Parts: sequence; C-alpha cells; structure tokens
Amino acid sequence: MKIAHIILSRGFAGTERSTVESCNTQCQDHEVLLILRKNQAKKSGAGIRDRLDPKVTVAEVSSRFFTRAAIQKILNQWQPDVAHAHLRRATRLLAKCNTSAARISTLHIGFNGPHFLAMDGVIAISPWQLNHIPAGFNGHIRWVRNSLEPHPKPNRGKIEELRGNMGAATGTYLIGGVGRLSRSKGWDLLIPAFKAAAIPEAKLCIIGEGSQEEKLKSLAGNSKNIVFLGYKTNVKDYYPAFDLFVCPSREEPMGRVVLEAMDAGVKVIASDIEGPRDMLEEFSGIMFKSDDIDSLTEALKHAYKTRNQATPQQDLSPHYADAVNRDMVSFYQETLSRLKK
Repeated sequence: MKIAHIILSRGFAGTERSTVESCNTQCQDHEVLLILRKNQAKKSGAGIRDRLDPKVTVAEVSSRFFTRAAIQKILNQWQPDVAHAHLRRATRLLAKCNTSAARISTLHIGFNGPHFLAMDGVIAISPWQLNHIPAGFNGHIRWVRNSLEPHPKPNRGKIEELRGNMGAATGTYLIGGVGRLSRSKGWDLLIPAFKAAAIPEAKLCIIGEGSQEEKLKSLAGNSKNIVFLGYKTNVKDYYPAFDLFVCPSREEPMGRVVLEAMDAGVKVIASDIEGPRDMLEEFSGIMFKSDDIDSLTEALKHAYKTRNQATPQQDLSPHYADAVNRDMVSFYQETLSRLKK
C-alpha cells in the first residue's frame, strides 16, 4: 500500500512519538509518506524528522499559509491508498481535500470536531473513546492500541549516573514524572501532594517543557527536593532510574507515559481519568481521584509504604509496535474494502 500520514503539530510528545513509530514500522512493507509542518521541531530540539526511518518520504508544508492547498497538491502527486491524519487540524484539512484515498484519523485526544464525521475510518487509542463516537458516524471504527518500542534498560552504572543528574543520593526515594508542563498534566497537583506526603529522603523530578514552567517552579518554591530537568531526548533512559512514576493528569486520552514507565518496570501512580484507568485496569498500578491533592498525597504515602513489594511483571507485548502495526494495516485494508462496496 501507499500510506500518507499527516501531522501538523510541533515538538515530540506522545502523539508525535506514536506517529513516528507507525511510519517506521509501516515503511518496512509499504510506501510511507509523512506530511509535516515546516519548523516542526521546537527550540529545544524536540522534533520528528531525525527519528524517522530513512525509508519514510517526508514532505513539508507551511503551517500558516495555504496549508490545505499544499496537502492537496501532495496527495494529488503521491496518490496514496490511505491518508491518515493525526490530531484535529490535520483531520480538518484532510476532510476538505479531494482524494480517492481512504481517509483515516486517530483519536489522539477525542472526536473533537465535525470534520471527523467526514473520515472513512476512525481509530481509538483507548477503549473509553469508542463510547464517545457519535451515533451518526458511518465510517469504520476500531480500537488500536498505542504502540510501544521496548526500551533496553541501562546498566546499573548508567542508572546511578542518571539518578545523580537528578540529584538523588544513595537511599533517595526518587519520584518521577514525564510530560508537557501544562495544566492538563496536573503537575500543580503533584507538587503540593509531594510536599504534603513528606516522604523521608524523597526527591521529585519532572522531565518536560511547556508554558507553565515558571508557574510550576514558583509553586515548588525553594525546595531542593523538587527538580525540573526540562526536555530530554533520551527520556526513556530515565524511567528505570525512578523508584516511583506518577501521572497526575487531568486529561489523558491513553497515557503513553504510563506504558513507558511500565516497560521500565517502575511502580506507577495515575489519576483515575478514562485513559490511565483503562491502562491500570488492564495491567496494574495505583489510582488516585483525579484533581484531588489529598487523594494523590495518600497514594504517594501508600506507594512508599509498599516500596519493598515487587512490581508485578507486565506483559506489554500487545502494545509492541509490530503487533499494533498489524492491527492498523488490517484496519486500513478493511476500510478500503468497505469503500469498494
């Protein structure tokens, strides 16, 4: 097949990582094109291009001027069998394009606009999303798990080096969080909960960048036990260095960071919102009441008290990129068959 992916966001967060993994896996057996916005990478260097397999063809479009026309021209020239949009803007513009390709959109956030109704197929990344797709949608629907590339665990020396980078001494109970520094991610809940839990010899390290960085640093105050590391290109190396991973999000369609922490064998705390709840019901972890500092404080205390209990072995193979790709390609083929009827 000829598969064209379209993503117009900036940076390299969960949606961008998922899109790259789809492209890199699919290009082994299919022709794959990725349509990006120009200057897709952020100033920190967080971006997509240098993470793509060389087999993936890349086309850039302006993010401000004549974007739909540029996408239309590329589709006309490339003539894909499948055009797969990621996030709302790419979906909205694909809906306005004239193409014989099967138009697919992944609900990285939700069915958040009428343009999704123009798609021939919609992919949910978490089971809860299936119940939020309007009854009037006539396209093909499937839950396809978000992909995971298993990450090799660093050796003990590297882990100790990373812990040192985070200011963790011998005996420090290191709590970690990874994600965009925005209100939706709930760091303003985790910081006061961490302070209130008063766990002995504990340190909180948050990895990520975003608009609320200064506000969150102000909330942390002068505490030497709260560290902001900024964006890290090798963030997956850091997970095994944590004693506990916390996802305090107010909004999280699936919870990719939860999956990555589980891959590293780290105990997980997550809010009981729909995405992480689906993850922790399928695997294991500690849930707290969303947007509730007291509930998160108690969860932190419980995790510390049970720190010596072994973390259950998690079989994450259903999320491995090869398995996810087989499911996604099967969905493409079924959608194309429906269009031919």
